[in-house]
This record gives sequence, C-alpha cells and structure tokens, in this order.
Amino acid sequence: MEKEAFKKLYETYYMRVYSYVMTLAKKQYIAEEITQETFYKAFTAKNTFRGESNVMTWLCAIAKNLFLDEIRRQSKNNGIAPDTNASSDINIEREIEDLDTSYRIHLALNELEEPYRKVFEMRIFGELSFREIGSVFERTENWARVTYHRAKLKLQERVNVYETEL
Repeated sequence: MEKEAFKKLYETYYMRVYSYVMTLAKKQYIAEEITQETFYKAFTAKNTFRGESNVMTWLCAIAKNLFLDEIRRQSKNNGIAPDTNASSDINIEREIEDLDTSYRIHLALNELEEPYRKVFEMRIFGELSFREIGSVFERTENWARVTYHRAKLKLQERVNVYETEL
C-alpha cells in the first residue's frame, strides 16, 4: 500500500475503527492503542486484504483480533484463567449480541449524512459539549443540540432497518 493511499485509508476510517474498538474496550487509552495498532497491521500486512469484503469490515476484524489478544495478554499477566463454566456461555452470547448491535450501529453511522454524522461522532466519541460542537461548525449551541437529536433519530431508524434485514 503506497503512502498516500494509506494516509487516505487512515483519514477515512480512523474514527469509525476507533469508535468500534471503544465499544469493545470501554477505555480510551486501550481503544487508541488498538486502533493505532490496527492501522499499523493493515499497512504492514497490505497483501492480506483480498478485496472479498468491505475495507471497514477488514479493519474491524483486525481490531477485534488485536482486542482479543489484549484481553488474553491481560488475563495471562494477572494470572486469571479463562472462565469455562456455564455462565461464561451466557456472557459470550451477550457479547456476541452486543457486537452485532455495535456492528449495526456502525453500519448506520457510516451511512448517516453530514453534518449529522460528524455532530454525532463529536458528541459521543469526542465527548464535546454542544457549545463546542456549535463553535466548530460556526453555529449556535442550540443548532448543535437539534442536529444531534435529529442524528440520533436517523441513526435509530437505520439501525432498526438493519435489524429487520439481518
């Protein structure tokens, strides 16, 4: 992958991959580290992408594997053996459902038009206030609130559509 193509890939998908990893890791520093590692692996393993899937799907698969590696590494360092009792099956099932829901949300977010997507990402992932978001867009705080609310409604509609399709 040439340098310019990688830069474009990074700029296009960074926030979406980061938000996906954030839903898995729940901690900002871990999400940032895994996201960076994801793009490093994508760059160094440029020949592994066969084009059989969406680029976002490929990047999320790399990120998920890195996240699972991190979980294994943490449990090994803490001396915690993986839980093998029946309740772990329930937790795994819940995790899969959460990942499926997260995937649908990311699909819907990817299709959300601007400025709705950007406002939503700034509010949820960037944790910016409505005043700060309004300032970025050179609009009012009230505009940011209304736009965010509309983005949430549009996102919910699209997620519901994906639920019926999948």
